[in-house]
Amino acid sequence: MGGKDLCLFDVDGTLTLSRQLINPEMKIFLSELHKKVAIGLVGGSDLEQIREQMRDPNFVESYDYVFPQNGLVAYKDGKLIGKESILEHMGEEKLQPFINFCLEYMSTLQLPAKRGNFIDFRSGLINICPVGRTCMQKEREEFAAYDKAHKIREHFIEDIQKKFPDLGLSYSIGGQISFDCFPTGWDKTACLKHIDSDTYSNIHFFGDRTFPGGNDYELFSHEAVIGHTVTSPDDTMEKLKQMYFS
Repeated sequence: MGGKDLCLFDVDGTLTLSRQLINPEMKIFLSELHKKVAIGLVGGSDLEQIREQMRDPNFVESYDYVFPQNGLVAYKDGKLIGKESILEHMGEEKLQPFINFCLEYMSTLQLPAKRGNFIDFRSGLINICPVGRTCMQKEREEFAAYDKAHKIREHFIEDIQKKFPDLGLSYSIGGQISFDCFPTGWDKTACLKHIDSDTYSNIHFFGDRTFPGGNDYELFSHEAVIGHTVTSPDDTMEKLKQMYFS
């Protein structure tokens, strides 16, 4: 086992408020923490969205590891070292009926608001957003409250699974407004194959959606990882202060 710990972090709800920019205090804190531990980001969004949230055009070089798209794209020391392709893995003939079903399903939903960009096709996963990713912050919060009460995303996933029981996809709810669809096994634990565990004393992971069905659950509960559930960026900072600065 190596000397330093490796701390892996979810982004939304852990280092930042959901879809918001990192605050200056957290940026400074991570810089100080990085003197004590290695740091990796394991975010659900694509690289450009995480770059914007971290307020750092060179953030890929700023941390030891960066894993966008739930770890299905991998950077180490600023260099791309891995990338999964859901299109190559599954093929158009399987994906198009799935996408058509999701679009038709969302067309029947009555929500507080609907905007645009309902399906985000990424290299390693498909992100489904019933309210539309172009919604304003107020509309995002309205959907989050509506979803909490009516379980729109949970029921959507259940209906997909009934329609496509043998498609080989898994589903996880992340953030406030969307859920991810990816080949079974392509969850956040995918990042671990790019990490030499013998290099580190411990591998810690901090996330807010660590419950079954949340997009942090598999990595949080992995046997090679010490998982920590957090409730906000402030909670993340407080736990790290207790671990490394007390």
